Amino acid sequence: MKDFLLEIPGNEIPEGAHSGFLVAKGNRRLRYAIFKATSRPLKGTVIILSGRNEPIEKYFETIQSLSLRGFGTAIFDWRGQGLSDRELMDPLRGNVTNFDVYTNDLNQFFTEVALPDCRGPYFILAHSTGALIALRAAPNLRNRVERMVLLAPLLQAARIPLSANSVRRLAAVLKLAGFGSAYATGGRWKPTPFERNDVTSDPERFERNIRLFTSHPRLSVGGPTVRWMHAAAHAARIVADPDYMARLHIPILFVAAGADSVVSTRAIERYARRLRSGHCVTIDGAKHEILQEKDYYLQQFWAAFDAYIPGSTA
Repeated sequence: MKDFLLEIPGNEIPEGAHSGFLVAKGNRRLRYAIFKATSRPLKGTVIILSGRNEPIEKYFETIQSLSLRGFGTAIFDWRGQGLSDRELMDPLRGNVTNFDVYTNDLNQFFTEVALPDCRGPYFILAHSTGALIALRAAPNLRNRVERMVLLAPLLQAARIPLSANSVRRLAAVLKLAGFGSAYATGGRWKPTPFERNDVTSDPERFERNIRLFTSHPRLSVGGPTVRWMHAAAHAARIVADPDYMARLHIPILFVAAGADSVVSTRAIERYARRLRSGHCVTIDGAKHEILQEKDYYLQQFWAAFDAYIPGSTA
């Protein structure tokens, strides 16, 4: 069933798609999609965890690349974005009270969709906010997930001259002052000129994503709220605790972007060095959205993925 997926010329729905909704806590409907592999032998399922303001449709190219490698994929829109139910009356305000809400949604997605409908073994491919959620959920995924590949995880912002703890404290003060649902950064989504974008150096993929949001504006989300910012900083603080890191036993490959101006590449590299089961590859020159980058950078990512995920081939 493709009824719940949207497409544009140049970003068509991949083969073997099935989509639907599951009902999560708070009676929120979460849109999901699963895609069958088009190559043999079958090698399992990659669970894709998207970043903030990244709907399922943004990953069609990645899904096709995984399918050609023999991997099925499963993906869902986080609550508050894509075609999943929004959290506030203003649907463009990216809002969540605690990242545990996200991890609970992920657990439900595994239980109700991935485990019964997708072939194992299971791997996670996550980007930015999705990668932070994966780290937060990792202790409970130990017996389900074989390995994780985390791209540019949101451990620390690159531009804010404050530590994650300082951001958390500032956001907490603003919440207490009644500004929890106010935009922390940005505002309503609007197209950014390619020359001023921070996420990719590839003009074609950038233009494709702009067309996706302008053709289907209900997929977009504006800036995060103060409440969301506080929740993200709190989650980053938890996963950086040494005792928590000692509980992370799933092998993890961190892929950092050398020219990332959204999240801190140095923070990712430090985190990977501290993690017993962690490794880090930094792609020099790549911007934040590695999967939306030029082929030159994308090929380096796939080389790392093929070397790290069992059963994959270059």
